[in-house]
Amino acid sequence: MIAAASERADQGWVIGYSDEVWWSRLAQPRMHTWAEAGQPLRLQEFDADKSGKHDPDPKALCCYGLLRDDTEQMWLRFVDGRPISHVTIAYLEWVCKRLAAEGKRVLVLIWDNASWHVSREVRDWLRQHNRCVLATRREGKEGIQIIPCFLPTKSPWLNNIEPKWVHGKRAIAEPDRKLAASALTDRICSYFGCDYVEHLKQNLS
Repeated sequence: MIAAASERADQGWVIGYSDEVWWSRLAQPRMHTWAEAGQPLRLQEFDADKSGKHDPDPKALCCYGLLRDDTEQMWLRFVDGRPISHVTIAYLEWVCKRLAAEGKRVLVLIWDNASWHVSREVRDWLRQHNRCVLATRREGKEGIQIIPCFLPTKSPWLNNIEPKWVHGKRAIAEPDRKLAASALTDRICSYFGCDYVEHLKQNLS
């Protein structure tokens, strides 16, 4: 499917590698670096403010991402909460809107078998979404058809977005102070060269 999508790039097909990641404000990434003899780089581990009085920000930020194969762009949306089915749907709707604005027609979506990817809610939405797109095309309108391609279980190395997360966490690490959630978000967006878009909301009702 990836090869077929690449051959149809001039027909509006796009390959996107999608995944979700947690950006911790406390845990530090594993890193290797050059340093002066006897003066290794030390990444300080931070403690959580369990009371929330002095640090109301969450311990970690959840983020949806899509790596476009054609442009190498990263499209990010942070989440107030955790990744669940209806938030996944909201993210896909946002991605489709952006791709449609470019005149694209088909998204080949490469992602894993996370529960919020394979849930009935998401599968039903994908089915209905594609039906609507095909119907509107018969009326001369355009939309983004999504072809999901699920990776084998426990095979993150097959998803091209995974190394992006690893390198990003190392690049934005702060050795000796805990970043506020807003500062962390700014650093992530700056590193990946993308504009900040308001957080997706988790519906708790």
